[in-house]
Amino acid sequence: MVRSMSLGCLTASAFCLVLAATSLAQEGTEARAPDVVYVGSPHDVVAKMLEVAQVKKDDLLYDPGCGDGRICVAAATKYGCKAVGFDLNPVRIRESLENVKRHGVEQLVRIERKDIFTVDFGEATVVTLYLLPWMNKRLIPQLQKMKPGTRIVAHDYSIEGYPPDKSITMTSKQDAVEHYIYLWTLPLKPGPEVDDADELMDFDDDP
Repeated sequence: MVRSMSLGCLTASAFCLVLAATSLAQEGTEARAPDVVYVGSPHDVVAKMLEVAQVKKDDLLYDPGCGDGRICVAAATKYGCKAVGFDLNPVRIRESLENVKRHGVEQLVRIERKDIFTVDFGEATVVTLYLLPWMNKRLIPQLQKMKPGTRIVAHDYSIEGYPPDKSITMTSKQDAVEHYIYLWTLPLKPGPEVDDADELMDFDDDP
């Protein structure tokens, strides 16, 4: 029993060191400033997002703009799935790593300091979004490359030109504010106002 616990502790510690080393290395390569000021989704909204997306143990969840890692941690804690969070802010990266360690989900959650507009979402089966509308729009080319059946769930801001398959409204007990949750299942289906040129648009000139 003592031997087993010691090995487990060593494994967890090694994993944390790898995460920390990875994030520090990435800090040197992702130098641009974050696009937005971080505002975390209320925890009951996070829980509803994961419920709406029907997250399961065999899912791989990606959370671009992960902030303090609360969505990744909640998914790993409740559903036992693997999750990867991406953020540019080194402060948020540190908070995420601390959050992951505090909840004991080091074996399931990975945090990377990376520009979300350079991330390949191809391996994800669930993507969670709490980003500004222009950011969701800029991610469309990356999202469209994901496997059919992948779920995208967004908090408060939809994806312009792509009507959600499902939308719900809830009032958070945490902040007493009305929140909106949107769900899409890949492939994204454009609305009538989106043409082929829009889908192929290059968003490099966005803010």
